[in-house]
Amino acid sequence: MAKEKKKKRNRMSIPGMVFLGIFLVAFFTAIIVAGYFFYEVNNRINGDLIINLDEYKANQNQTSFIFGTQADGEVIELARLHGEEDRVWVDLDDMSPYMGDAVIALEDTRFRQHHGVDWQRLGGIILKPEQLGQGGSTITQQLIKNLTNKKDVTVVRKFNEILTALNLERYYDKNTILEAYLNTAYFGSGCYGVKTASEKYFGKDVGDLNAAECAVIVSITKTPTANNPLLHPENNRNRQLYCLKQMYNEGNGTLTKEEYDEAVNYELIFTNSENYVPSEEEVSKLKEEEKINSFYVDYVIQSVRDDLMKEYGYTKQQATDRIYYGGLQIYAAVDLEMQETLENYYENRKNFPDLGVDSHGDPVQSSMTIMDYQGRVLAIVGQIGEKKQNRGLNRAANSYRQPGSTIKPIATYAPAIDQGLINYSSKVKDYAIAYNGELWPHNVDKTLGSGSNVLIEYAIQESLNTVPARIIKDTLGVDTSFDYLQNKFHLSHLDETKDRALSPLAIGSLTHGTNTVEMAAAYATFGNGGLYYFPYSYYKVTNSQGTQVILSNEQPKNERAISAETSDIICELLQTVSTKYYGDAPNVRRFQIMAKTGTTSSQRDRWFCCGTPYYVASVWVGFDQEKYLSAVINPAGEIMFDVFNKLHKGLPEKEFPKCSGVVQKTYCRITGKLAGRGCYSTAKGWYKLTDLPGTCTYCSYSYSGDDDSGSSRRNNNSGGGNNGGGNNGGGNNGGGNNGGGGIVSGILDALSGN
Repeated sequence: MAKEKKKKRNRMSIPGMVFLGIFLVAFFTAIIVAGYFFYEVNNRINGDLIINLDEYKANQNQTSFIFGTQADGEVIELARLHGEEDRVWVDLDDMSPYMGDAVIALEDTRFRQHHGVDWQRLGGIILKPEQLGQGGSTITQQLIKNLTNKKDVTVVRKFNEILTALNLERYYDKNTILEAYLNTAYFGSGCYGVKTASEKYFGKDVGDLNAAECAVIVSITKTPTANNPLLHPENNRNRQLYCLKQMYNEGNGTLTKEEYDEAVNYELIFTNSENYVPSEEEVSKLKEEEKINSFYVDYVIQSVRDDLMKEYGYTKQQATDRIYYGGLQIYAAVDLEMQETLENYYENRKNFPDLGVDSHGDPVQSSMTIMDYQGRVLAIVGQIGEKKQNRGLNRAANSYRQPGSTIKPIATYAPAIDQGLINYSSKVKDYAIAYNGELWPHNVDKTLGSGSNVLIEYAIQESLNTVPARIIKDTLGVDTSFDYLQNKFHLSHLDETKDRALSPLAIGSLTHGTNTVEMAAAYATFGNGGLYYFPYSYYKVTNSQGTQVILSNEQPKNERAISAETSDIICELLQTVSTKYYGDAPNVRRFQIMAKTGTTSSQRDRWFCCGTPYYVASVWVGFDQEKYLSAVINPAGEIMFDVFNKLHKGLPEKEFPKCSGVVQKTYCRITGKLAGRGCYSTAKGWYKLTDLPGTCTYCSYSYSGDDDSGSSRRNNNSGGGNNGGGNNGGGNNGGGNNGGGGIVSGILDALSGN
């Protein structure tokens, strides 16, 4: 019997033990959670400073400056940046004594007594949750919202705001917090802070405002548009009178009865009042705001913004705010004389052909970027005609258009030579390939090709489409070609799927296109030994005191794109492209000129990429609303030579550098191999010492006539050349290093723009 009772007690205790276990687990979990919660709360309130007002004041709301360096070394100011949102910090002692009293009376009557949170007001909000975010915030809490820009109406946000407010008041006195609030609150019309607001609405310094005017300013904050005194004076007047009444508070406020009556009856004169007279300082400020900066300044701003985002993880808005309100000192890399020359040329539409208008009635447009061979953007312009706005469309950096045949050296020829797949005198069949069920592509003469094996040099000179298509398809491969464009030459807008294909890579029909900055930087690798220098428009960016370097390009960033040998060989090949149809330009034709034209298949874009031993540049011409360009001669080439002729005036002789890994050899034009004793049609070419072609033995036996169609352009001892420039008398005007006439092909080249 006793055993049965014991068993019964044991069976009954099991549920109790389970319940007790659950209770104990829940109890101790609650203690741990509560302990952690209060630990975190205490740590937030009494721990390290969460928001540093001193740092914010030092870096916020200061005008930024862009400087340039003249030829004599003198640093001059190019632009002041303060943005559309007008922000200027002013100390509390320099404000009207009524300003602080007005905002306290209107927004937070117990500001001087509480420690960041008005628990009495907050209690009313807790009892009525539907009013969360309405009227419970102290000045300290409103300051936190202004600085963090976190204004969502949630319990979590409110809780964090309370903890931050309690933390802030442990580190700063009331006057510091009040000063920060008055300098960061939004007062409508793009005005942040009471100083800019007082200038906007009254044309006065904030220290000169009376009680009535201070009440007007602080009455704006609750609903900045509805209470804007310039837009809705009646709304502002009602709230201003309420503010003044609070300041008087039946004799218990900061205003005496006499001051209160005077403020109520004071005649307010706003900046849009009929009897308002602006000061000389205001007139001067308006003129400064109307100043139109150069395209280079616009490009510097864009570059600094992008680099701040990359270096510090800023959002676009944060980076923009840092530029316009962070007191930065930006030292531009511009060549001031070159920029002026370029702007003067582009502002005069008479320098450009009249090619009609697009569907919007707008005339043809153009852009140009000039660089040195170490990444420095020397000059940039983004439109034809007078520049009439700041930070408008800069076509040089922000319009992405299909590059046409200018892509061939960077997508086909340089990669193939770099990979050892072709050399200077390789021969490739000039005939279309089977592609997507048809023969493709056509050459500029609308044919499918001659069917002959042609020299690489000739394919570049004639801008054949068939040859690069065959090279990519048969040997190089689309993946390798795409990799060079994306990771070696850094074209930024490639489509990973659509552009990894023959058509975009072989003939330049890129999905999104490229711009003149990217193309100039890519072509610079052919004149500097194969290094890709990332384009830069500024040397450094510092804080307002110049004591901290925030961004720097004083050591230009570079990486190897192609070998030095490949660079030299491509440079020599591009020097054989004819440019004689683009004007006399005697100043620039004293030098070696590497060049490549480009025309899209629809004739909507014309390009010209060009380099001398001094500068490399890219020009685009087209309509904003894409339309057929009817120009007979490529206008981009004419623009390039006009501008370069001005820039090369008086420059001393100079040649492209040569590395020790290349050698000039005579090759057989029949076979493309090094010339043997029996070769009668020869020319000079450049080769890697480690990858020389074999010697021709074919010509010792017979001649089959399997010559390339450009043989007349490169016969030994034929005339031409780059007006004395280039190697061995060759170059652009003659179509080759030792090349001659090529009249028919040269005319086709000029007519097609290719």
